[in-house]
Amino acid sequence: VVGPLARSAVAAVASSNVVTKPTVALNHPQIDRPLPAQMLVIGLSLEEEARQVADWAAQEQPGGRALVLGGSAAWQQRVVGAFTSHWARLGRNNATVDLPVLDGYVDANALSDLRKRLEIDRPDLVFAALDASQLRQVRSAIGTSLPTYGVSAANPGRSASSAGGWPELDGVRMLDLPWTIQPEHPQVMVYPRPVDADTLDMQRLYALGIDAFRVAREVAQHPGSGFELDGVTGRLSVRMNNGAYAVKRQEAAAVYRDGLGFEAVATRP
Repeated sequence: VVGPLARSAVAAVASSNVVTKPTVALNHPQIDRPLPAQMLVIGLSLEEEARQVADWAAQEQPGGRALVLGGSAAWQQRVVGAFTSHWARLGRNNATVDLPVLDGYVDANALSDLRKRLEIDRPDLVFAALDASQLRQVRSAIGTSLPTYGVSAANPGRSASSAGGWPELDGVRMLDLPWTIQPEHPQVMVYPRPVDADTLDMQRLYALGIDAFRVAREVAQHPGSGFELDGVTGRLSVRMNNGAYAVKRQEAAAVYRDGLGFEAVATRP
């Protein structure tokens, strides 16, 4: 079985007793109980991206102190929580600033306060739980010299090229799917591109469908066995732990280069 896609629907299935055969779920359920043994959750997760970014930043900035920037949106709060919790487990320190955002615009007074704060207390790196437009505004205000990390929400996609470039994002380190930031990767090039998926979110959903098919095929051909896939959504590792499936995805790390696209970065898992 492949699906469902909606988080609430996955939660309903996971909380029932109907999962009696391998089920490839396309989202992460929010439930207070273990997943059914036959359920493989391969949905994309900003929280998992944040934890992987924390590992990456810790590798590049040993002993570094992070400034974590977020907002009031639910996804931003989840990403900030995932990063700061994992950062603390790595033995690192951070400060957190929530930036007021209205209609896509970061509050000018908050940006001014942030700039003054950095003049007094400068961190070693910035983790931004912001979308590309918000991060662009922040870096316009504070400059681009601080090493800055983000999740896939920071990917400007076609917005940057259609606007003549976003130099403010140059040098930002981020995670995203190979499908979106490594189009020339051999495992990506073998699949046709959809003609009607204009947004990055639709591109990611399309890529998730490709990997869902590949995972389902592996499970059908080798039931009860672990395997690895070099997928278009990342490196997928599927293991059997005490008779239950466990799935881990390592997404692609890259540095945004304005006018050039993305420069791949090798990170230790």
